[in-house]
Amino acid sequence: MVVLMVIEKMKGIDVLGLFNNRSIHNFIFLSAIQISNILITLISMPLLISAIGVDQFGLVSLSFSVMVIANIFVSFGFNLSGPRAVALNQQNPKRLSFLLSHILGGKVLLASVATGVLLVLIFGFGFFTEYQTILALSVLLLYSEATLPLWFFQGLEKMRLISIANVVSKVLYLMGIFLFIKDPSHAKWANFILGACGLSINLLVLAYVRKRLGIVLIGPRILRIFRSLKSNVHYFLSNLTSYLTFNGGLVILSFFEQSHTLGMYSLAEKIVMVIRLFPSILTQSVYPNASKLYQADKSTFLRFMRKVYFSGLAISFFFSVATYLAAPLIIQLLATSRLEDSIYYLRLLSLIPFLACLNIGNVLIFLVTNQQKQLFKVSAFMCVFMMVSASLLTYRFGAVGICVALLSTELLHFLGFSWMVARKNPDLWRGFYLAA
Repeated sequence: MVVLMVIEKMKGIDVLGLFNNRSIHNFIFLSAIQISNILITLISMPLLISAIGVDQFGLVSLSFSVMVIANIFVSFGFNLSGPRAVALNQQNPKRLSFLLSHILGGKVLLASVATGVLLVLIFGFGFFTEYQTILALSVLLLYSEATLPLWFFQGLEKMRLISIANVVSKVLYLMGIFLFIKDPSHAKWANFILGACGLSINLLVLAYVRKRLGIVLIGPRILRIFRSLKSNVHYFLSNLTSYLTFNGGLVILSFFEQSHTLGMYSLAEKIVMVIRLFPSILTQSVYPNASKLYQADKSTFLRFMRKVYFSGLAISFFFSVATYLAAPLIIQLLATSRLEDSIYYLRLLSLIPFLACLNIGNVLIFLVTNQQKQLFKVSAFMCVFMMVSASLLTYRFGAVGICVALLSTELLHFLGFSWMVARKNPDLWRGFYLAA
């Protein structure tokens, strides 16, 4: 039924025409960033493992995971609020200078706080005993995240430069591994090199922004920084709960299953979560333009949203069906053997990209109307639901239970967000979902 509705709605959409706007350019370059990140990971893994061994590689990966969580704190929701603010001030260099200076200042401050906390835990309280040095040198990744102006270029809808810069930094990282990582004693430098390359390229990009775009980096005021942090609290909490919701499954499964099952499930989950990036990239791509259209004309905004929504549903449905049908081939290629359990889990999870795309319209409405609190409420509820349902279902059904919990969470995500949009923005909800 849903598929028939999507096909019917797609009849009135000029799909080729969608490629003639900045949103599609944003999508292409954001996709290029994600694809290059994935490719670099696939290339760097065997290089690192051959140089430092599996044990040290595990510690490097664990340190990187700690930095990923810490970087949620460093970004503090500016990846959601920043693009909207920039998009609404594209023609105002003075305001853009203020935004860039204060958001960068806030993120650098948060990176310094996170660094201080981690160093105190490491050297003051003796935490992370197995990988203290690796983790201490990994803190440069926090400053790489703090100075990454992706949100700024996303709001400007000029993604070419930042996507090229991302590729250059990753290529430099690979060169660093090849030149400097030779044996297990060099493991401590792996994440340091990644952070140093990212930070260096980010600073060059910021220098370009200052020289070519006429954006002046001014000294941020501490009071203004704290105000912007306070206004972003719910976006930060939404990001944190969303991360826990969609990345906590493997941790929960580890309490109930052996390493063999964990490996089988982990392979399937990684594949699906890569494909699930599609709705996230699509949302980020159209978000700046949607913000401008919402401010300018609600009817144009809703027409644009419907184009994006039904195009996204059609593409994600294709991805889900293709993943289901090609599951044996995908597992065979990645694992070099036919792992029946992984194939089964992948097929169970293959609907996730389509279910995630159902929620694009709701999330965009929350973002353009800047309803942080409501976004956090639904995200927090979904996180609790995921943790509870995953624990109960995994205890009873093992890896199949975690698959069912993830699918249920995605569906409830859509229903919960739809209910909140209908309650808080009834006119937008009717205009988006009930329009002929």
